[in-house]
This record gives sequence, structure tokens and C-alpha cells, in this order.
Amino acid sequence: MKKIIQFFVLLLLVTASVSAQAQKNTKFQTTTFSCNLDCPTCETKIMKSIPYERGIKDVEVDFPNKEVTVKYKRSKNSDDELIKAFKELGYKAVVKNVEDEPKPESEKTKW
Repeated sequence: MKKIIQFFVLLLLVTASVSAQAQKNTKFQTTTFSCNLDCPTCETKIMKSIPYERGIKDVEVDFPNKEVTVKYKRSKNSDDELIKAFKELGYKAVVKNVEDEPKPESEKTKW
């Protein structure tokens, strides 16, 4: 009986660990903004500010296409907050594309 209880406790811990890891990987959102970038200096200005906003994991500036792609934690930031940050730098940013990471199995709708 003792071994059965130990087995179930171990199984519970392993399941909880796997579930926590799956949720950890799905907290990010990647958004591409269309910005009014005029010169290569704009890229430098953005890279000195936007990466230091709350929850930012990655920032890529595509100057020829006038786009900025930002990967951030959904719980720490939002598209609206990032648009405000761009505005404070003097840029007009518009959401062009949003890529959500897939939801963990526990959050998916089950039928």
C-alpha cells in the first residue's frame, strides 16, 4: 500500500512538472508593427528603447519594409502599450500581424 501511494505521488509530481513547462512556453506573443521609419538612425533609436520595455523578449527592426517585430510576455505588456512606447519615441506604429503561441492543452476547449 505504501508503494502504491508513493507511486501516485511521484506520478502527480511528474504530471505537474510537465504541465508547468508547457504553460511556461506559451506566455509569449509576437506582434509585427508597421512604423514610419525614415532613416537607419530610427532603428538605433528603437533598439535603445523598446527592448527595455516590460516583458520584452526580442525586437527585430526591418528598415527596408518599415516593420518592427516584438516578442513579449502577454502578462507584462500589450500591443496598445507598445504603440504608446513607439509614440513616445516619435513613431506611429500600427499592428500589422499578431502571432500567438499555441495554448497549452489545459486551456484548449474540450468537446
